[in-house]
Amino acid sequence: MFDIDPVLLARAQFGANITFHILFPTISISLTWVLLFFKMRYNSTGDMKWMDAYKFWVKIFALTFALGVVSGITMSFQFGTNWPGFMETVGNIAGPLLAYEVLTAFFLEATFLGIMLFGFNRVSNRVHTIATLLVAIGTTMSAFWILVLNSWMQTPVGFEMINGKAHATDWLAIVFNPSFPYRFTHMMLASGLTVAFLVAGISAYRWLRGDRADSVLAALKTGVYLAAMLIPLQILAGDMHGLNTLKHQPAKVAAMEGVWNTERGVPLLLFAIPEEKTRTNKFEIGIPKLASLILTHDPNGEVKGLNDFIGKHPPVFQVFWAFRIMVGVGMLMLAVSWLAAWQLNRKGETHPWLTRALIGMSFSGWVATVAGWYVTEIGRQPFLVYGVLRTADAASTVSSGMIATTFFMYLITYVVLTISYISVVFYLARKAGEPLENTPVSADVAGTSIPPQLSTNKP
Repeated sequence: MFDIDPVLLARAQFGANITFHILFPTISISLTWVLLFFKMRYNSTGDMKWMDAYKFWVKIFALTFALGVVSGITMSFQFGTNWPGFMETVGNIAGPLLAYEVLTAFFLEATFLGIMLFGFNRVSNRVHTIATLLVAIGTTMSAFWILVLNSWMQTPVGFEMINGKAHATDWLAIVFNPSFPYRFTHMMLASGLTVAFLVAGISAYRWLRGDRADSVLAALKTGVYLAAMLIPLQILAGDMHGLNTLKHQPAKVAAMEGVWNTERGVPLLLFAIPEEKTRTNKFEIGIPKLASLILTHDPNGEVKGLNDFIGKHPPVFQVFWAFRIMVGVGMLMLAVSWLAAWQLNRKGETHPWLTRALIGMSFSGWVATVAGWYVTEIGRQPFLVYGVLRTADAASTVSSGMIATTFFMYLITYVVLTISYISVVFYLARKAGEPLENTPVSADVAGTSIPPQLSTNKP
């Protein structure tokens, strides 16, 4: 019934799984730091608007964290079912790195998450603040180890191959491999921007619906100012990351830019339709020499073309357009965040049309992050570990029919869960603006009530 290449199906299934999974850590990593900011502002000022903002956003964090854990578990099973060759070849390196993530990050998050969510009426304000800090550190450490492994797969060093298996020779080199600093910085900034626009967008939604509580405006300003501050840093980090990729993975950069032949003074293509059969681009619209200037910092700099990597370069169309989606969303983020910051600073609120724009961009960080990950992961093909292990060599012998069946089951589940998540977030935003009637003080142990120890102006 299914005559599709099983390796392609296995890649699609894992891609769908990681696409769904990455949505939630991208939020939870930075949302904990925003929650810590809200808590610290309350501790220093005694202003309840910051605690109200904390109590609203901690609910969204709990929902996000739960979905991230569940989707991560199902993703890990695919290493054994669809990609046994991965662990068989590089398990001596990948296994310990994944174990470090569990031991140093997940246990820390899981331990103090309970205090963070349910400890308002049970621990002191100081202990609760420390719990929030430790959860924030845990989510960041989790990102650290996962990105160590992913970066090593992109730029593998510090190992030797013995009987077809990788053995570590220098763990420091493995952890701090050539692309790790750039990937980690780029991802953390992406997470910060995702959360900034989520906080700004949901707060704008509440504001537009007439919820003019001080906590809503405080969260709106926090999101907008954070986005306005981070997006220039992301552009700078992206440029440095691009230069690092050009050095270590030139085939990926050639695909990103749609460059087929090695040449100097390469134009920056704003639009094109790459065709691998003819190895040409159709309908090119570009700016002369700008790609060479960006990539080599020389308008006449040389950029290697895809024809130098025949059989060893990624699918061009997907990488080319994923890169442009990522950059395009980033430019939109820059324009909207700076304009919103200017209006908030000048008038204390945003114009209704800009408020609607912020609502529309609530989940724009997801679009940019997923597009960026597609550039990274598809751009590594045909290798699973760049230059060491080909994707086809790591795949299992599971039949196409079995993979296709589970793939569509995963896909339907993920679509339903994603829509449900977004719906619940906006539902919580609507309910937050409704007055509470006949609600006892202790009704919500997760923090909707004001605990006695937080009802004074003292931290």
